[in-house]
Parts: sequence; C-alpha cells; structure tokens
Amino acid sequence: MGTFIGFFLALVVISGVLFLIASFAFGRGEEMAAAPPDSTPVELPDDRPVSGADVRALRLSVSARGYRMGEVDWVLEQLAHSLEERDRLLAERDRELTELRAVQAPANRAAEVRDA
Repeated sequence: MGTFIGFFLALVVISGVLFLIASFAFGRGEEMAAAPPDSTPVELPDDRPVSGADVRALRLSVSARGYRMGEVDWVLEQLAHSLEERDRLLAERDRELTELRAVQAPANRAAEVRDA
C-alpha cells in the first residue's frame, strides 16, 4: 500500500511540474492583440442575415500559428451550403404559408358572414 501511495504522489508531483512547464511555454491564454492595420478585415453583413455568398467571399489571412487552409476552406464551404439550404427552406415555407393564407382567407370570410 505504501508503494501505491508513493507512486500516486510522484505522479501528482510530476503532473504538476509538467502543467507548470506547459503554462509557461504556451502562455496564460491572454486575449489576442488587435489585428495589424495592414491586415484585411473579415467582414460579414450587419444589416441582413449572412448568406452562402458572404461566407464564400471571406478571405482569412494566414499566419505561422494559423489553421490548415484546406480545412478552413472546407468548413467555410460547408457553412455556406448550410446557409443556402436554410435560406431555401425558409423561402419555401414562406411561399407555403402565403398560399395557405390565400386559401383560408375566403373560408374565414364565409364563416364570418354565416356567424353574423
């Protein structure tokens, strides 16, 4: 039992030391600094919903500690497809709702006339 406790304490101490080394090596996780003035701003529309074309038009700058460009492009393409599918479904539902209201309006008026 003493060996187990000794092993456990050694494991805790070694883990703590490795955590401290990693903390000093990689930093405390501060907020990123503002983008340099010569960089291209990434802008999405504020006055309307984001569309697939907006996502496809994004151009992200590359840095030494950045992401793999192929993966970012793939994710942005998937996001663009999802947004276009959402927009298509919403437009279809709006059309169906308009048609349903047009069909129900005469029936509602006829019911109001009968009740009066």
